[in-house]
Amino acid sequence: MTAVAPAPVERSGIRESDVAIAGGRHLRVLEAGEPGMPALLFLHGSGPGVTARANWENVMAGLGDRFHCIAPDILGFGESSHADPQPQGFKANAEVRIDALLQMLDALGVSRVTVVGNSMGGMYSLRLCQLRPDLVEKMVLMGSGGMPGLAPTPQLIKLVTFFDDPSLEAMTALLTEFVHDKTAFGDRIEDFAAGRMALVTRPEIETAHRAMFGEGEMLSFSPAELARLDVPTLVVHGRQDVIVPIECSLYLAEHLPQADLYVMNNCGHWTQVEQPDRFRTILRDFADGRL
Repeated sequence: MTAVAPAPVERSGIRESDVAIAGGRHLRVLEAGEPGMPALLFLHGSGPGVTARANWENVMAGLGDRFHCIAPDILGFGESSHADPQPQGFKANAEVRIDALLQMLDALGVSRVTVVGNSMGGMYSLRLCQLRPDLVEKMVLMGSGGMPGLAPTPQLIKLVTFFDDPSLEAMTALLTEFVHDKTAFGDRIEDFAAGRMALVTRPEIETAHRAMFGEGEMLSFSPAELARLDVPTLVVHGRQDVIVPIECSLYLAEHLPQADLYVMNNCGHWTQVEQPDRFRTILRDFADGRL
């Protein structure tokens, strides 16, 4: 499989192209750095209108000197294709999407990665490590779910039910919950919200969102399952995260054999957006074996 149109576009030192996967579909992929460098695979979260660029651009722009950074719009998000037929439920969607990610890595010639997963992306990182331990060298899990029986917070329920009232006001209110220090963002949250609304008005984005959070099995990991994921892991959580409670990261750090927990104070769910310089530093140090 090879990259297909459009031709790579470069912005902020980041290349953007489509990578073909089976069934005539594609994943929109951002890259920084060069093939052959140690690979970092960035997996975004599940919020309505999310894209790889929105989650990772600021982080990737400072890492391309040392790493081959790869950040896809996961199947069903952003400018990537959608599953056909559409799976129902969180776990069923995860299986199809992770298969698409594996096809993308194969097309890019990547055989070993450090996976960096935000929220849903953290859960996908854990599942990817289960399925392909030969592929995953290290993991960075940020505000990740995956704890069995964890009740959703009121703020997470707002995310899940967003399409019951998909307005700009609702999007702005939701994204405001993702950060702790709202004043530091000024008007940027409103800008983020406006950008996301351009995507959520697409019917296929709503369909994928509702299918993911509809009837079906949730994706979670028992202590025994986590104990078998024996790779160096950095578990990162914002102390003031109201989307995914810190108890989830405490659970992951307790049961993953090689996990260290890094808690970022004065920080909410968007650790990489709210404190990008700090996050980039700890990610670089961890990937390089200095942390």
